[in-house]
Amino acid sequence: MTGKLITILGPTASGKTKLASHLAARLGDAEIISADSRQVYRGMDIGTGKDLDDYKVEGQSIPYHLIDICPAGEKYNLFRYQQDFHAAYDDILRRHRRPILCGGTGLYIESVLKGYKMEAVPENPALREQLKDCSLPELKEILERYKTLHNVTDLDTPKRAIRAIEIQAYYREHGTLERDFPSIESYIVGINIDRELRRRRISDRLRHRLEQEDMVGEVRRLLTRVPAEDLIYYGLEYKYLTLYVLGQLSYDEMVSRLEIAIHQFAKRQMTWFRGMERRGFKIHWTDGTLPLDKQVESILQETATRGVPFSHV
Repeated sequence: MTGKLITILGPTASGKTKLASHLAARLGDAEIISADSRQVYRGMDIGTGKDLDDYKVEGQSIPYHLIDICPAGEKYNLFRYQQDFHAAYDDILRRHRRPILCGGTGLYIESVLKGYKMEAVPENPALREQLKDCSLPELKEILERYKTLHNVTDLDTPKRAIRAIEIQAYYREHGTLERDFPSIESYIVGINIDRELRRRRISDRLRHRLEQEDMVGEVRRLLTRVPAEDLIYYGLEYKYLTLYVLGQLSYDEMVSRLEIAIHQFAKRQMTWFRGMERRGFKIHWTDGTLPLDKQVESILQETATRGVPFSHV
């Protein structure tokens, strides 16, 4: 069942979902599998940028998967994502439809294309007890003994840092990866936009969500049923808006720090995608400023030329 997938990836605010939806609409029998680590949570809509209206193209609703599949407050992880991805992927193929993988969480994308499964790491009560009084700088120092720190969100809170140490300690004892799923051949499309344009889009989108979509109200509603520490765990919008709602940041401080954090996040996304290329993935970059119909036509022509089974007939 290889060679049946197109993957569309790119940094935040690059227009991934719109491109995937327009491609699916053109094909007529495609469904989208999300690769976003936070859009799995119900009720976390504005902050995660679900933009569900993007799944509607000229009156046609595009089926999507792995969005709103668990309640806010849970700790969804890579292990669960890989299982959920394959359930959706196999279901789409069984119905003789075509899957499009779309998102910006590079780790999720790479793990399913490579065919690796992470083991579910159990809690380690003894280790947690040992680390419970450590400061965040101390936890960072411990974590650095296990690995080079690329994912700085591991250090957002002591709780998150302790979990990261717990995982690394487990991997050191038991090994990190086991091949469990088949690798998937995919034609990968990356959306490329100029750095300054990306920054402008991010800033404009942030202000729109704060001023027009009531992202603060969303966080207030979530705090009625989700502990503040758990919302902060999700990082970015949920971290900084929670701190604002709790009175730990002024509004202007929240906006400034959040804007910087999202820009840094987008940069890390691009670093991951470039790393995928170094690790052997061929990413076909498309100009994100082109009209959607031109981007779609380019993808269809390229896949047809290369004999990708996904190509439109």
